[in-house]
Amino acid sequence: MERFLSKQLEFVAEGEQFTGVLLVDAAKGDTLFTYNQQRYFTPASNIKVFTLFAALKQLPDYTPALKYTVRSDTLHFMGTGDPSVLHPVLQDSTALRFIKGFRHAVIYPGTLAEPAWGPGWAWDDFDRSYMVDRSSLPIYGNILRLIRNTDSLYVSPQSFSERIDFKMAEYRRNPESNQFHYPSSLPDTLEIPLVVTPVVTRQLWEEALGKPLLLGTQRPEGNWRILPGMPSDSLYREMMTVSDNFLAEQLMLLVSATLGDSLSFTRARDHVLETHLSGMPSPPRWVDGSGLSRYNLATPESLVYVLMQLYREIPEERLFALMAQGGKEGTLKDWYKSPEGPYLFGKTGSLSNNHNLCGYLRTRSGKTVVFSFMNNHYRKPTALVKGRMQRLLDWVRENY
Repeated sequence: MERFLSKQLEFVAEGEQFTGVLLVDAAKGDTLFTYNQQRYFTPASNIKVFTLFAALKQLPDYTPALKYTVRSDTLHFMGTGDPSVLHPVLQDSTALRFIKGFRHAVIYPGTLAEPAWGPGWAWDDFDRSYMVDRSSLPIYGNILRLIRNTDSLYVSPQSFSERIDFKMAEYRRNPESNQFHYPSSLPDTLEIPLVVTPVVTRQLWEEALGKPLLLGTQRPEGNWRILPGMPSDSLYREMMTVSDNFLAEQLMLLVSATLGDSLSFTRARDHVLETHLSGMPSPPRWVDGSGLSRYNLATPESLVYVLMQLYREIPEERLFALMAQGGKEGTLKDWYKSPEGPYLFGKTGSLSNNHNLCGYLRTRSGKTVVFSFMNNHYRKPTALVKGRMQRLLDWVRENY
């Protein structure tokens, strides 16, 4: 294996791209092949492997939907960062049903301790569906969803219907306000991030509840309880299979909610690194939950370390079901196809000029290989990089 794979990587000439590979036998822990395993790469969405690990370590089987306390006939509630409430895909309504059971309710939406965007996010992507504001009490996925038919326009949330014009503009939304631009040249189905403020959050929750809410300032002292929400694995699966950046960011806020009332990616990350990953070699530079930031840095070695930890602690059937599956679903649907069913379960990571893949490879001999394959700074089409990677991983599948 060493000789064949080394020879295949020889033609990646210096200056063409930067490549790192690590293959490990999952059962034995033996290193099968290594190439630049300790070098740091821009991981893109491979960073979501760390986010998944953090969530599996810290969160219960059901997401913490809200923190709440009751005073007389009034419910006081604040957010945990749970992104599932009326999310376009997850569509959870647990929190809404609970709040409707009280005559009066007070909302505390201002518990996010950090900016709505992560460090290093590209400011001019603010109107794109993959860069959604983080918030403590998200609803509708913090997204305006538009579906245009021949004679009608579906808008969700409906309260923004009057804030859409159909003129050409540089961006799909004003940079600092919820004024949207939807000319006929844009796709018939479109999602645009909302500007999320405490006032907007309150208005959206009132719209969904069909009742007024008081906007709280000073939270009552005493014990605050946790309302269980949807099964956590459903959220993890959606985040990993389609590489949903918003869900990844909110998961790290959910982790933070287990540590205190204010929500902070930094606190969640530091806790996980210090408590659960203190023995990890070549620790990452981990600045957001999604991998949107080019400030993130990780090595093949660190990614495989986390994947090995997950493999040892999570039953294989459950773990593989959380990943994108080759030839079947998610970001790997069009790659690693086999009539025998999925044999590669993993996480892709793509930014312009960068593409990475890590996860688990089942070989024909019945073994499982944990791997990280990272490709940075190339200028050729990404399809060529993916094709080369598949040829090498398929060779491993056939020969190990």
